[in-house]
Amino acid sequence: MESPRIIAGVTRVVRDVGIAEELAQDALVAALEQWPRDGVPDNPGAWLMAIARRRAVDLVRRRENYARKLAEIGRDLSETAPPEEPSDPEDIDDDLLRLVFTTCHPVLSAEARTALTLRLLGGLTTPEIARAFLVPEATVAQRIVRAKRTLATKNIAFEVPYGPDREARLGSVLDVIYLIFNEGYAATAGDDWLRPSLCEDALRLARLLSALMPKEPEVHGLAALLEFQASRTAARTGPRGEPVLLKDQNRSRWNRMLIARGIKALGRADATAAGAPGPYVLQAAIAACHAHAYSYDETDWPAIATLYALLAARAPSPVVELNRAVAVSMAEGPGPGLEIVDALTGEPALADYHLLPSVRGDLLARLGRTTQARAEFERAAALTRNERERELLLDRARECGR
Repeated sequence: MESPRIIAGVTRVVRDVGIAEELAQDALVAALEQWPRDGVPDNPGAWLMAIARRRAVDLVRRRENYARKLAEIGRDLSETAPPEEPSDPEDIDDDLLRLVFTTCHPVLSAEARTALTLRLLGGLTTPEIARAFLVPEATVAQRIVRAKRTLATKNIAFEVPYGPDREARLGSVLDVIYLIFNEGYAATAGDDWLRPSLCEDALRLARLLSALMPKEPEVHGLAALLEFQASRTAARTGPRGEPVLLKDQNRSRWNRMLIARGIKALGRADATAAGAPGPYVLQAAIAACHAHAYSYDETDWPAIATLYALLAARAPSPVVELNRAVAVSMAEGPGPGLEIVDALTGEPALADYHLLPSVRGDLLARLGRTTQARAEFERAAALTRNERERELLLDRARECGR
């Protein structure tokens, strides 16, 4: 997670996220060149930040087009020298939040805001973002390039806005924080099922946002949702890092302190709500149902199915509908759930989404249609790019026999 922090810190200097990203990459390259020869410094993060900031100053001085920015930097540097020691953690968090609000500026399309923030703040690759959006990689690459160009040409300020401007960007900010958390909670690609640093930073940003905007129920809803989700982290993987499904998790390993924080945040959301609950409050309420259940069998699945129906009406999407199918299958049986899933099989956005055949395979297995279930698990395994998840799905396919 050092890269986003460096980008955020350098963006404060150069006022351009595209240039800041290049400088952060330069600093990482410098580390690869120098650390093997000179040894790793006591504080690698501060070292990287100092290198990036120095190169930012050098770059500004070299480029005539950045003369105005050079004057601003010179004025800043005359008052405060770049720190050699690590900055205050809270200052770093503020920079990250400024970066989120900057890249979620309304001059960008909603899709471009999210893609750029996931790239810069979440450190996700273009293929990972494409998987999160269920769109082609080329589309994501174009969105990122255009977004950086637009922010530069429009000279967008690097700041957390106030009043109506902050509220106008809030929806996108919440969305990207949640997407970053999700990438850490269930990585779309790679050898590891979890990326804890992403979850931790997303949760920290959600808490910080709650403090900044205490009267926004959706902010508290997101914070509650992430607290509940994060509480399960220790139980979500086995000794070898393999995924452990919700029904198989040892709930004594769930973090009760985080659950308590989630309950408080959900209470604040309810206390500040003026109308029907929003998508994040509804998702937090679903997560709270899981948190209150002492076992998988004791889960209040009818309540969860009802909450998913409300969520589907409030914020319809194929993924929400797929999740609703799971809840309905647990409340009413696998047959009604399968009907919902089958209605989604022609959905273009889910054509390469591995969880669609995964869920369908689970429902078919519960109905005793093991041959079809095995085919669905094998298809899901072929679609996922996460090695741990692929192993799990192939295990489930083998359990269905031949």
